[in-house]
Amino acid sequence: MEKPKGEASKIPAAANPLAEEPTKIASNINYHANFSPHFSPFKFEPEQAYYATAESVRDRLIRNWNETYLHFHRKNPKQTYYLSMEYLQGRALTNAIGNLNVQSAYAEALNKLGHELENITEQEKDAALGNGGLGRLASCFLDSMATLNLPAWGYGLRYRYGLFKQRIGKDGQEETAEDWLEKFSPWEVVRHDVVYPVRFFGHVHVNPDGSRKWVDGEVLQALAYDVPIPGYKTKNTISLRLWDAKASSEDFNLFKFNDGQYEPAAQLHSRAQQICAVLYPGDATEEGKLLRLKQQFFLCSASLQDIIFRFKERKQGAELKWSEFPTKVAVQMNDTHPTLAIPELMRLLLDEEGLGWDEAWDVTTRTVAYTNHTVLPEALEKWSQTVMWKLLPRHMEIIQEIDKRFIDMVHATRTDLESKIPTMCVLDNNPQKPVVRMANLCVVSGHTVNGVAELHSDILKNELFADYVSLWPSKFQNKTNGITPRRWLKFCSPELSDIITKWLKTDEWATNLDLLVGLRKLADDAKLQEEWASAKMANKKRLAQYIEHVTGVKIDPNTLFDIQVKRIHEYKRQLLNILGAIYRYKKLKEMSPEERKKATPRTVMIGGKAFATYTNAKRIVKLVNDVGAVVNTDPEVNSYLKVVFVPNYNVSVAELLIPGSELSQHISTAGMEASGTSNMKFSLNGCLIIGTLDGANVEIREEIGQENFFLFGATADEVPKLRKDRENGLFKPDPRFEEAKKFIRSGAFGSYDYNPLLDSLEGNSGYGRADYFLVGHDFAGYLDAQARVDEAYKDRRKWLKMSILSTAGSGKFSSDRTIAQYAKEIWKIEECRVP
Repeated sequence: MEKPKGEASKIPAAANPLAEEPTKIASNINYHANFSPHFSPFKFEPEQAYYATAESVRDRLIRNWNETYLHFHRKNPKQTYYLSMEYLQGRALTNAIGNLNVQSAYAEALNKLGHELENITEQEKDAALGNGGLGRLASCFLDSMATLNLPAWGYGLRYRYGLFKQRIGKDGQEETAEDWLEKFSPWEVVRHDVVYPVRFFGHVHVNPDGSRKWVDGEVLQALAYDVPIPGYKTKNTISLRLWDAKASSEDFNLFKFNDGQYEPAAQLHSRAQQICAVLYPGDATEEGKLLRLKQQFFLCSASLQDIIFRFKERKQGAELKWSEFPTKVAVQMNDTHPTLAIPELMRLLLDEEGLGWDEAWDVTTRTVAYTNHTVLPEALEKWSQTVMWKLLPRHMEIIQEIDKRFIDMVHATRTDLESKIPTMCVLDNNPQKPVVRMANLCVVSGHTVNGVAELHSDILKNELFADYVSLWPSKFQNKTNGITPRRWLKFCSPELSDIITKWLKTDEWATNLDLLVGLRKLADDAKLQEEWASAKMANKKRLAQYIEHVTGVKIDPNTLFDIQVKRIHEYKRQLLNILGAIYRYKKLKEMSPEERKKATPRTVMIGGKAFATYTNAKRIVKLVNDVGAVVNTDPEVNSYLKVVFVPNYNVSVAELLIPGSELSQHISTAGMEASGTSNMKFSLNGCLIIGTLDGANVEIREEIGQENFFLFGATADEVPKLRKDRENGLFKPDPRFEEAKKFIRSGAFGSYDYNPLLDSLEGNSGYGRADYFLVGHDFAGYLDAQARVDEAYKDRRKWLKMSILSTAGSGKFSSDRTIAQYAKEIWKIEECRVP
């Protein structure tokens, strides 16, 4: 049994929810340890201290939160509702005390209780509500909405196990369930009074007057859990509302249970549990497809019922005018996953509120907007019409009608587009595989469609959605993504932040990132460079400790830290990275000891999760680990090169990797990455990029200066021709590319059969062959760019200047700028600051 010792034992356990002063904060933490107990009494170890501290911070948030929504209620502004299947929040404690500006008070309070703030924040598990950039972007956006005092909500699902926890075993990646809710999350507040029915299956009943109603099937309950999202240095605190699926006690068949039929008795309860169990359940089976569709509809239906309820509640006593709905409500669909918001809003307006088609369509199209995040065909969702008719019969009727009216409109107004109707319409009625094209439904129904980087938006306008652009030229916009400078610099790299504040003589850059441009004229200052180098070194040492802790590999902070972290996907080309490292290893082996001394020592780190059923991605993970096992134990070479796979990449790991990096790889095939946001995080932290002209890389290079960016590779407009040349047998591989592949095939990295992976890079055509992502074409340019990196790193002053200029040019990439543009140009909402 551990009791507080010394000073800590004198701290009374007293409720001080709004305390400012460390002793009173300590007393409030102690109060929660005693009176909001979740553990057996008398323990106050780091885990218990974390929960008590989190609850003490939540006290402060709840006051601000309640005041925020009371203020919104009084002012009744137009509000934005952001619908996303993913939110990659990261740890909430450091972020909350940072945004509330109480870090030092909490650090001192915990000291009085015998704990270090750093150890306590480490106890928090990342909320497993997202997968990659899409979910992290949604979280940065919520942070910016709160910081800009905008009236807004996030809506998502409360996944019990999220994506998966990644372990590395002898066969490569192993997936286990995430345990973030194993105990509980101190940040969520369950709203037992916010519950909505969500129906699946059933049929459509036609009333005598011709109106329609969706009936029968199975009905589950959506229960709201709210997570507070505090703005930075403002009272405004908005909600991320996460839906959980429940069945009611009436759905438990007591008769069957007492008859020994335990599973059938609780059938609906177990179906409810499946909905929020896992993010992106495998969809190779029919059951998997159905479950994914259920998840998407569950999010859309619960959220829209909630939005409509709130609209009607504010109208109490006044006449309800549905034409005013879009002047009070903006719904943003983050990618195609929430597309069912469109037919569901139509259904609620037609069948529940009694509107006619034209009025309901007018309301819907003025309310809903769509963000496209990808041009990859497999990610542009298409759902089987058969599955949709089975699960959502009323919605399919509505989608059919939307499609019919769209086709009629094209016939009536644009005869020149009639030949394009088969690709533009919503329903693809191909008898072999009839599907609903979700992206087309979004474009036809939304008032605005935006891409997430200039290059990506141009590709949408000129290629993917070109025919719609000729129909609705003003519907398409660009909103280049951004990141929150609070989490991604101020809180995760305090040493560097303090230096920036000192040299700019202000900390206002945290909410006005354009101020970083002031570092440009200081970039040559030897004193600033020295301080900059020492901050980078502190971050590198912290990262080296972490790497040793999780992988057992000792890495040298004096080597160049070269990092690529993101989802493992063939288009992101981790394979190009590891082939480059293999070639480097082979050359180092061939050098004499004297020649090696001239090489730039480097540590290559790769991290990310491969989707559980994505075989080639998992082979890449295995290859990185196999290469590391050989290189890192080779005494001739391992002081010049190490290769480390960083397991279980998530937001908290990123908060260590990004500040500790010096070179980062953003090397996707041009035209494939919509934007990328980790490239922005690395640049902001003074890390240099080696990359292609893809996604936001194009704009980052413009902002920081092309001389501070290591560019290589085919451009987006060259890619189709290169693929065609390949098909025609015109590709001439660089001998270095052949050498690297041959080295793997020699068995240098163990006995695992890498032929299927290497086969994907070979041949001129065929599924899974022919190097679709142009690794072979870009390999020579990649090696040459890496040689330029090696040279630049040898000139310490030059490298530090480039690093400072990288941070100085990152001002554009704040999510505050992105969200201010959404608010003004898409949502038409304004600041609603809590006084």
